[in-house]
Amino acid sequence: MNAFSGLRLVLFSLAAIFVGCNNSSGEVQKVNSPDGNIQLTFRVDNDTAYYSVSRQGIQIVEKSKLGFVLDEAPALNSGFEVENVETRSFSETWEQPWGEKQEILNNYNELLVHLSEKDGVKRRLDVVFRVFDDGVGFRYIFPEQENLKDFRIMDELTEFNLIGDYEAWWQPAYRPDRYEYLFNKNRLSEVTDTMHTPLTMQASDSLYLSIHEAALTDYASMTLFQDRGHSLKCDLVPWADGVKVYAEAPFSTPWRTIQVADKPGDLITSYLILNLNEPNQLEDVSWIKPAKYVGIWWEMHLNKSTWGEGPNHGATTGNVKKYIDFASENNIDGVLVEGWNLGWNTEWWKDGTGFDFTTPYPDFDIREVTDYAESKGVELVGHHETGGAVANYEAQMDSAYAFYEKYGVNYIKTGYVNPRGMNSKEWHHGQFGVRHYRKSIETAAKHHIMLDIHEPVKATGIRRTYPNAMTREGSRGMEFNAWGPNGGNPPEHETILPFTRLLGGPMDFTPGIFDIALTDMPNNQVNTTFAKQLALYVVIYSPLQMAADLPENYVDQPAFQFIREVPVDWEVTKVLNGEIGEYITIARKDRNSENWYLGSITDEEGRDLTINLDFLDSKSSYKAVLYSDGAEAHFKSNPLDLKIEEKKVTSDMSLTLHLAPGGGQAVSFEKLQD
Repeated sequence: MNAFSGLRLVLFSLAAIFVGCNNSSGEVQKVNSPDGNIQLTFRVDNDTAYYSVSRQGIQIVEKSKLGFVLDEAPALNSGFEVENVETRSFSETWEQPWGEKQEILNNYNELLVHLSEKDGVKRRLDVVFRVFDDGVGFRYIFPEQENLKDFRIMDELTEFNLIGDYEAWWQPAYRPDRYEYLFNKNRLSEVTDTMHTPLTMQASDSLYLSIHEAALTDYASMTLFQDRGHSLKCDLVPWADGVKVYAEAPFSTPWRTIQVADKPGDLITSYLILNLNEPNQLEDVSWIKPAKYVGIWWEMHLNKSTWGEGPNHGATTGNVKKYIDFASENNIDGVLVEGWNLGWNTEWWKDGTGFDFTTPYPDFDIREVTDYAESKGVELVGHHETGGAVANYEAQMDSAYAFYEKYGVNYIKTGYVNPRGMNSKEWHHGQFGVRHYRKSIETAAKHHIMLDIHEPVKATGIRRTYPNAMTREGSRGMEFNAWGPNGGNPPEHETILPFTRLLGGPMDFTPGIFDIALTDMPNNQVNTTFAKQLALYVVIYSPLQMAADLPENYVDQPAFQFIREVPVDWEVTKVLNGEIGEYITIARKDRNSENWYLGSITDEEGRDLTINLDFLDSKSSYKAVLYSDGAEAHFKSNPLDLKIEEKKVTSDMSLTLHLAPGGGQAVSFEKLQD
């Protein structure tokens, strides 16, 4: 057992082989995945570094360029020779303190290539490749050296030269403020926009790919644009002054990742992104706990109350106590309180410098509220909206987190709404934003605070290194149904998210709306059925899950029992079926019991899906409670038609899931004592 909490080492083998290389022209190095199916080839051709990737002998990524353009210095992209090469193999099983799977196998073969320039200042650049059974990761390392100290990256030249014009599910980059757009589906050659990652693609019926990055730390986010049809080029999100990355050697970039799968569901159960992040840096993680919560949030989106002080202020002592009572009575761990602190009565979405993170409004007594919550066994979930005013937030960060720590508030939801960016000039996804988000995570950890980050930088597996970075938004969530354009999110949206956005990490989607017609919002509704709202608790993973509707909409609703009991921390995750943008079925086993839970959802097309129950313990029987779309259910015309039934099942049985248009099904499997 090493010093990192939760890490259990099963096998470790390390072999470093140093190879002298005198002739770089045509120099070829190859490394295979542990199962031998994936092969990465590195070569130097005409003094330029390239890589390529094949699977089962068939090329996936053709010869693709590596390198950089630097400011006020020669480009670091040619004139290379290979100084030496190191290889090693590594295998371990490590344990997540929380997550969608408890034990993660980390097994790869590695190739580390040391490059140097043959002429000129003879700068050095290393490239390290790790090849897993489910894909490839590679990163650049600028070693400490006399001729490259402080430098500015103006362009990263990394290419992904795909062999075909694949279908891609993508979101646009370089849009104001948010990473919150619907996904488009196009052939790569049709995309003229710059694309966020994860970028998920279907190459054939038996080949799916996703390009993303891991361990994004002190660097700019990678976006992609198509060049020459189906060749993808890295494009780093810049600072306001045009520089992409400020760096000082020694320096490492994030990992560029290519996940490879036979089926789309195998992308979901790939843990390559997590494995490329550093192990847990927090020695004690006993204070980090997944949770379900309700909160003073949806009522503001429905215009029933306000964030700012006034006659309809939501975050009053009395209103919060009502939510605490409801949570206590219904097995809900926490209550989110938004709009409690000074600053909401300004145009904060344009300029958040008016926010004060330690001064409540007069009608919110934080001591009374937190004492009351403690007496009821309920946690308070704090909230910091910054309005993108990062300088203001960082000036108060230590005192703000200490303030919450003093009152026993261990969870904070943060927000960065500002259409002009951070400090009204910097992209959320640039190096400026990445540095800030890391600062907030590290500072929160010092105060034993867990974070739920909205308007975040994209997820790249940092939760492994800092498990208090629990969840984040980073795509269109539930609130778009209340006020979003075109009536809200279409039914296919949630069937795309698991194969795209969620490959990066957990998402705070905020499901559980029972007033689907949105009585107070005549132009909008939630485009799902009742059963689909329940199924989302299993399909869209987050260790912090909100029961997002108003408490009164849950009263006397038998379906609310599923939300009461569904866990948020899992031992095993299995994707039983799925097609991107059409349907998906996921089963998960509770980490703290022998029970399983299943969620299945569809797009606007109704369908019947038969699933085998062979994931259950073959020696036991289970009480299955099925929350199904009724015979007349339809997301538009009859979203509340719900059927609840119980049956006894065993692992040798199958279930036919009836999914109405825009619908779903949720099932709990309680293991019986035989």
